[in-house]
Amino acid sequence: MKSKNKVFFLLAVIALFAAIICIGCIIKIPIGPVPIVLQNGLCILTALILGSYLGGIPTALFLIAGLIGLPVYSGGTSGIAVWAGPTGGFLPGYLIGAIIAGFIAGKPSISEKKFSWKMLIKLTVAMTVGMVILYVPGIFWFSHWAQGAGKVPADGSAFAYTMGACVLPYIPGDILKIVIAVPVALKIRPVLAQYLYE
Repeated sequence: MKSKNKVFFLLAVIALFAAIICIGCIIKIPIGPVPIVLQNGLCILTALILGSYLGGIPTALFLIAGLIGLPVYSGGTSGIAVWAGPTGGFLPGYLIGAIIAGFIAGKPSISEKKFSWKMLIKLTVAMTVGMVILYVPGIFWFSHWAQGAGKVPADGSAFAYTMGACVLPYIPGDILKIVIAVPVALKIRPVLAQYLYE
């Protein structure tokens, strides 16, 4: 593929993945102050597929789209009010997790067409680390919000309340996302590599 065509193809791929993340806003299961969403898994999956420095770009575009008013955040919401709300800390976490996962996964290669346990483990680690990292700013922000909103029980700590509200109920779903996403990334990475890098 000629260099100019590669650039257009790359831009189209980035736009496609950003759109997929945005469409993920449709799936939202409310189970408390923090709903179950698909977008966190999509952000990290995109990073696994694109790898390296490209991994976080679709997530960044998704976040910008929501900030300028497009209804692409969970449940079709948008704007700075979402960032200031109880789940606002998870949004920058999506980007941080995607960037780190992308660099762990590394640049896709056509050689990945042949299955290897090494790549399977590498992508599993990348996905897992990315999913864990995205929680960090979310936990800190939700804990701060919960204290200010008077949600923390008098005999409890903000951290314990946050873990019960934002982390522990979501671990099984996140494990399922990892189990599904890693094989998908393994299949798509070498296909994209032959058009983008080889």
